[in-house]
Amino acid sequence: MPVVVAVVVTFNPDHDIAGLLRVLDEQCDHVLVVDNGTPGDGLSRIKRAAVEAHAELLALGHNRGIAAAQNVGIAHARDLGASHILLSDHDSLPAPGMVDRLLSGFDSAGRVAAVGPLPEEDREGGDQLVYVSRRWKPGRATPAELDTDRLEAAFLIASGCLVSVDALNTVGPMDESLFIDHVDLEWGLRARQAGFRLLVVPDAKLHHSLGDDVVMLPGRSQPVHVHGPTRNYYLARNTIALVRRHALMPWRWRVRYVYWLVKYVAFNAMLPDRGKERRRLLRRGIRDGLCGRSGPLDDQA
Repeated sequence: MPVVVAVVVTFNPDHDIAGLLRVLDEQCDHVLVVDNGTPGDGLSRIKRAAVEAHAELLALGHNRGIAAAQNVGIAHARDLGASHILLSDHDSLPAPGMVDRLLSGFDSAGRVAAVGPLPEEDREGGDQLVYVSRRWKPGRATPAELDTDRLEAAFLIASGCLVSVDALNTVGPMDESLFIDHVDLEWGLRARQAGFRLLVVPDAKLHHSLGDDVVMLPGRSQPVHVHGPTRNYYLARNTIALVRRHALMPWRWRVRYVYWLVKYVAFNAMLPDRGKERRRLLRRGIRDGLCGRSGPLDDQA
């Protein structure tokens, strides 16, 4: 029988996560909460929610990044005898039966590293965040492609992703040098390079919020997510870091990600909100990416 351990990473949640933990407690064998440095009252609320949902809290004391927090949870889940690990952000909520539907995906042919749900954003203009392989990039799946029992994915967004421990043993842990952003893409590329499949079960639903503002631009059917200046830094830096890993990413994808980065930098540099800080951190992200710097922003000169 599979043993599913949920690993929920928290960082300053702006809402009560008790509902999420209760749902995970119903669908999983164990629930671990790895807190990435939430201060004061916020951590107290997480502790109360964890106790109510019979979840175990691992408080890291400071922000070590999403990848490091996931790795801490994964290591502890192994100690609990996990065969599969469900990764979750604090701003996601699985629909009823999601985990069982994800487990069914591991019965598919071939070596399956991870199975993801259909993540749907709970707001106007919300996206269905499923990415499939295109010639030049990972692209959003179309409604016709999602009308299936199983869909091959280019990579899986981390929240709601059910990962096989056997695959983790082969592929390795999350890349902590990235800190945040593109962590799930990088692991998915490694998994596929190792001969594993990544699948989406569209019937498994996950309500998800990216926590960003969105704007609709003329001529685009999909919303553009507006990140804060610090996220601008990590997205710019980590995009360059992945593009430089020639053996990991197909050359066509590398070309397209450079093109995407140029547009991303131009768009965000023109935003009036904290514009000076955005431009400074975008410049620094590009510089650090080209110089091969990694880790948390505060640790860099």
